Amino acid sequence: MIYSPREVSGMDIERIKETLTAGVSQLTERIKGCYRNRCGQEQAEKYICGLLSPIERKNGWQMAEARGDSTPYAIQQFIYRGNWDADEVMRCQREYVKEEIGTEDGVYVADDTGFLKKGKKSAGVARQYSGTAGRIENCQIGVFLTYATPKGFTIIDRELYLPKEWMDDRERCASAGIPNEVEFKTKPQMALEMMKAANEAGIPFSWATADSAYGDCGDISQWLESIEKGYVLAVSGKAYVWQGFRQFKVGSILESLPKDGWKRISAGTGSKGERHYDWLMIGLNKPPLEGWCRCLLVRRSISDPSELRAFICFYPENTAVEKLAEIAGTRWTIEQSFEEAKGEVGLDHYEVRSYNGWYKHITMACCAHALLTIIKSQVEADHDFQAALEPDDRGSMAGFKKGRGL
Repeated sequence: MIYSPREVSGMDIERIKETLTAGVSQLTERIKGCYRNRCGQEQAEKYICGLLSPIERKNGWQMAEARGDSTPYAIQQFIYRGNWDADEVMRCQREYVKEEIGTEDGVYVADDTGFLKKGKKSAGVARQYSGTAGRIENCQIGVFLTYATPKGFTIIDRELYLPKEWMDDRERCASAGIPNEVEFKTKPQMALEMMKAANEAGIPFSWATADSAYGDCGDISQWLESIEKGYVLAVSGKAYVWQGFRQFKVGSILESLPKDGWKRISAGTGSKGERHYDWLMIGLNKPPLEGWCRCLLVRRSISDPSELRAFICFYPENTAVEKLAEIAGTRWTIEQSFEEAKGEVGLDHYEVRSYNGWYKHITMACCAHALLTIIKSQVEADHDFQAALEPDDRGSMAGFKKGRGL
């Protein structure tokens, strides 16, 4: 493994190395049963170490050079043709995350991100809207589920979105390695399936949140209510809510908001400090579940009062608006996970075109990000180490990177 330690004492460097080395060993021990032989296990460990290394691009050639290989063939073979199941590795990763940072008040966060691509052969590639680019681009779209707790947050599942135009062309699917049994699914359907899988795996949670692309999907909110889990789901102005015996369009409600009743609350800490907004709870019809309520939560920008965001909420009675605002703010954890995973462990550095190749690289990157999240939680619990950091770096990703020496 390659290190570039910051200027700290020898004792601190050794502590960092020991923590990171132990973490890699712990993770690879958990997933080793997913590989049929020792060679596969060794390649998995080397791949994770390559993703954790400071090389600029985490592709085959650069990772091979970083680990001293004369060619990238071993790495490419591991991803392109390796006889291992990415879903099984993902299940092991989820168990690892559950044991290390799982808490009963965890939050499931769903969202998607784009991977810009050239050409037409990569599985699922199409001209489609990419939030990464902020416009329609030729790209692949991955739908992800992040798990956030007071101990940290990381990605715990992923699915490659396959546009309808792909699923209607089975010959094209076959050329990209997409199995015949794979059917078209919308992004909200994928998110719901991942939430169900996480719940079945025993990943503890009390809340879920997502943006309006997922909040507008009634299936997600209905499932969460059926298992009595709270949610704060953003919705578009086109969504409808029930008040009394009538349905009202969210957009029309936002056009006639009261002047009173607003409360200024922070939605959490961002890169520029606390993210304060004005919040308003508007009561909705109660669900047929004793002890639970629904409301429309409205967030208003302080600098631009015309900038509004609405959330449909389902929550236990007597839940404070501060808690709902906190859950709404938790959605940023998936955006930060994308930023960290792409910047730190090469989530988007893959060069594969096949369906299985995408899942294998993305899964290994999720494992590497989970490892860093767990080590960060351990480092933050080390008061002696935190005291050695600069004040601005304590508890931050910058401090984490300095502390890791990566």
